[in-house]
Amino acid sequence: MAKYFVTRHKGAVEWARAQGIEARHLEHLDVDIIKKGDHVLGTLPVSVASEICSKGAQYFHLTLNLPPQMRGKELSVDDMVIAGAKLAEYEVRKKGQPQ
Repeated sequence: MAKYFVTRHKGAVEWARAQGIEARHLEHLDVDIIKKGDHVLGTLPVSVASEICSKGAQYFHLTLNLPPQMRGKELSVDDMVIAGAKLAEYEVRKKGQPQ
């Protein structure tokens, strides 16, 4: 099993390390590398999350509660903690796709 953290944000990588999350950091995910049992972490489009789940991998979405003035800015570890950063597992599938 491989674990990938997909993000372009340095603060998110530092936050994950501070949380003890050990995963290979990728700025871009090539879904073709994902195998059954892999873990993919990040804030990815729903279509990509669906593709990950359809391969039998697990998707963990990084969520933040950001006020409007913080959106679009590079966040520090402290900013992410204040915004309540957390990972939650989601099972995503395209409508009509077998479970």
